[in-house]
Amino acid sequence: METIIEIQRLSKSFGSHEVLKDIHFSVEKGEVVTIIGSSGSGKSTLLRCVNLLEKPSGGQIIYNGENILDDRHDIHQYRRKLGMVFQQFNLFNNHDVLNNCMVGQIKVLKRSKEEAEQIARKYLRVVGMENYINAKPRHLSGGQKQRVAIARALSMEPDVMLFDEPTSALDPEMVGEVLKIMKELAGTGLTMLIVTHEMEFAREVSDRVVFMDKGVIAEEGPPEKIFNNPDQERTREFLKRTLKTV
Repeated sequence: METIIEIQRLSKSFGSHEVLKDIHFSVEKGEVVTIIGSSGSGKSTLLRCVNLLEKPSGGQIIYNGENILDDRHDIHQYRRKLGMVFQQFNLFNNHDVLNNCMVGQIKVLKRSKEEAEQIARKYLRVVGMENYINAKPRHLSGGQKQRVAIARALSMEPDVMLFDEPTSALDPEMVGEVLKIMKELAGTGLTMLIVTHEMEFAREVSDRVVFMDKGVIAEEGPPEKIFNNPDQERTREFLKRTLKTV
C-alpha cells in the first residue's frame, strides 16, 4: 500500500502541559482510520496537528515522502490536499449552500465559477443536499449543516478527509444521517482519518482503529482485534465504559 501521511515522534505541548507524546502512526491510501479514546486523550489535538491548525512542538509529518514541517515545504499546498470536517460545521452563514461549496474552490484552487459550481453540485448530490443549494445555513438542521460541510470539503477534492468528531454537536436523531454518508464515503475508497466517539460506527467502517490514552497511542489494530480482543488493560477499561458488551 501507498503511505500518504506518516507521523514520526510527534509531540505537542500547551505551556507546560504535554498533550501529545512521541506519536507514531501512518495513513495508507484508501484506508479508513478511526481514532478513539476518552475526552482529553489528545485525539482532536492530533488531528489538528496533522492539518497544522496546531503547530506540533516536535516530530515530523511526512506527506508523500516529504517532511511538511521543514521550513522549505509549502504548508498551504499541503493543506489543500486535506479536507477537514469540524464538530461545529464552520459554514459561512452569509453564503447559501451552493456558495459555501464553491468559495474555497474559486479562491484557493483558482477554479472558474462554472467548474466550481459543477463540482459543488456533484458533491452536494453525493450527500443528499442538492435540493437545498439556495438555503442559508440558519435554515438547516444540524445534520443538514454537517452534510453541507462534508460536501464543501469533498469539493476541494482532497487526498485525505479528516473528521473531528463530526456528530458530537448533533441531536441524536441527526447522528444517523451523517454517519450514513460517512459510511458510504468509506465504501468509495476515500482515504479518511476520523476522530469519533461512535464506537459501533468505528467498528463497522474502520480498516484500523487507533486508541489514544493520556496523549499516547496505547494500542492500534484492525477493529475486530481492538474491540474483541484488545491487548492493553486500559483499552479494555475504556471499551467497557463505552460499549454495552465487549
